[in-house]
Amino acid sequence: MLRLWASRQCPRISSCRTLHSTIASNASASTEQKPQTEARWTPFSVRTGVIARKRGMMSMWDDHGARFPVTVLQLENCQVTANIKNVKKDKTEYHAVQVGASDKREKTTTRQMLGHFNKAGVPPKQIVKEFPVTPDAHLPVGTTLSAIHFVPGQNVDVTANSVGKGFQGVMKRWGYHGQSASHGTSLAHRSAGATGAHQDPGRVWPGKKMAGHMGNRRVTKQNLSVVRVDSALDLIFVKGNVPGVDDAQVMLRDSKKMVQKARVAHAKGVEEKILPKGVDALPFPAGTKEMTQHLPPVIEAPTHHRSPFLPYV
Repeated sequence: MLRLWASRQCPRISSCRTLHSTIASNASASTEQKPQTEARWTPFSVRTGVIARKRGMMSMWDDHGARFPVTVLQLENCQVTANIKNVKKDKTEYHAVQVGASDKREKTTTRQMLGHFNKAGVPPKQIVKEFPVTPDAHLPVGTTLSAIHFVPGQNVDVTANSVGKGFQGVMKRWGYHGQSASHGTSLAHRSAGATGAHQDPGRVWPGKKMAGHMGNRRVTKQNLSVVRVDSALDLIFVKGNVPGVDDAQVMLRDSKKMVQKARVAHAKGVEEKILPKGVDALPFPAGTKEMTQHLPPVIEAPTHHRSPFLPYV
C-alpha cells in the first residue's frame, strides 16, 4: 500500500501533500499572459461538496495492528452542472455550486432537466444537489470532481436518509425501559404506560414520545475521518458508519467542526493546528480529475494515535 506521507522513494511526495499545488507547478505557463496568483484554501473558505454512492462497510487495520470499521463511498461521474449566485433582500449574496452524479438514460429524463444538462455539457444525472460555497470557490460548469477532493486525515460530514425500520414501539424507537416483568403485569411488558394527565391539562403534551414510524429521515453524521482515497476507482474510505442503505446516494462536505477549529486556530495564530495532523492544505477550489494524473492512485492517512496494545503507566 502506497502511503503518501511515509514513502521516501518518490521525489514528488513533498509537493503532493498540498494537492492543488501539484497542478500549478506542472502546468505549462504562458509567456504572454500575466502570472496569476494561485488560489489557496483558508479557514474562511467553503468548498463544494460531492455526491457519492454508499458501497458498504469493511475492516481496515492501522499501523499498530488495531482493526477499525470503514464505510466505502464511490463517486460516479460527479460533475458540476451550474453555478448559482442570488442577491437576498438584505443585499447579501448567496453563492452555491450545483453538482450532479450517477449518469442515466435520456429516455428517463424530463425535457426540462435534459435541457439543463445539455446546457451544462454533461450527461443526464440521477441526482442533483446544491452546496453553498464562498464566492472564491466557484467551479467551471462541466468540471468532474474526483475522490482526491478530500485529503486522507481530514474530517467530513455525511448526509443521507437513514435506514427505514417501519412502525416501532417505544422501547425500540425511544429506548424505553418497559413495564415490570415480575408479578402483576399482564400483556403490558413493552407498552408505553401512561401518556396523558388528569383533568388538568386534560390532553397529551405535544412532542410526547410514542410508538410510530422509525428511520427514513435525513441524518447527518459529523466529523468522520477520511482514512484512504483511491483516485483510480474514485473510492473514499470513511472511518465509522454512514447513514443510509447500501447503494444509497450520500452527500459529503468538509466538516463544520473542522472548519470552526481552523478559524479559532487562525485567530490565535497557531498555524500548525489549523488542519488535522498530517494535512497541510485542501485542494482549492476542488479536487478534479486532472489532479489524479500527478498523484499516486491510492493515498492513505498515517496513524497518529497511541498504540492500544501498550499498557498505560
